[in-house]
Amino acid sequence: MHQLKSAVHAEIEIKKSRFLGQLYPVYSRSEAKALLNQIRAQHPNAVHVCWALLCEGDSGLDDDGEPSGTAAKPMYNVLVHKELFNVLAVVIRYWGGTKLGAGGLTRAYGQAISDAFKNAELIAIEVLSEIQLVFEFADEAPLRRLCESYLANILELEYGERVRLKIKLKATELEPFYRDAFNLTRGKLERLTADL
Repeated sequence: MHQLKSAVHAEIEIKKSRFLGQLYPVYSRSEAKALLNQIRAQHPNAVHVCWALLCEGDSGLDDDGEPSGTAAKPMYNVLVHKELFNVLAVVIRYWGGTKLGAGGLTRAYGQAISDAFKNAELIAIEVLSEIQLVFEFADEAPLRRLCESYLANILELEYGERVRLKIKLKATELEPFYRDAFNLTRGKLERLTADL
């Protein structure tokens, strides 16, 4: 999976209709909605502003008045095919006076996003995992240093009879981190599966 480094745009013209394909990195539906409001304000004479959203916890599609399945679905298909995530695809259509038919619309909307994708610089998405550990107070400072060396984010820290720590780090580094933490604490480490 990949995400965009920055927004990219492309424009195509088919039978005098202009299709402005745009891709934006986004991380929530609310961020996408705010961006769509800005785009609509910038293009008040556009006949359609169709979009497809793929982001963590939320996705969506809107044909914005085009025949069902002819705009947002082909845009969505391009995003899935290109393995993009955390992305908002938008195509702004300016009417050219000639009907394109369902097949023509499907090709136009898909092509507008594909052409925008050609200008994209991608970043590989790192899958993150969480782990919870319980250990002795004396091991807290060394474990914090280990977290820093793995670039792990400390999410929660709780003190009781022992220290409970919840962290997030790259999924590929989870097991090596746990092995190093286990060795660092001389085996006096408990791995929890339930939430704190």
